[in-house]
Amino acid sequence: MGKFPIADAELSKIWICKKCKSRNRAGAEKCRRCGSKYLRPKKKALKVKKA
Repeated sequence: MGKFPIADAELSKIWICKKCKSRNRAGAEKCRRCGSKYLRPKKKALKVKKA
């Protein structure tokens, strides 16, 4: 994740359209761009362990 935890929390609320890959606000029922109802939450960044 990034430097700022507040910003990371806001980015995790974004929903991504599976059809056109556009960003949508949290709690969206359908895509703002194409109208598709197939949305997924934005993926969380993986934390890499340093050995």
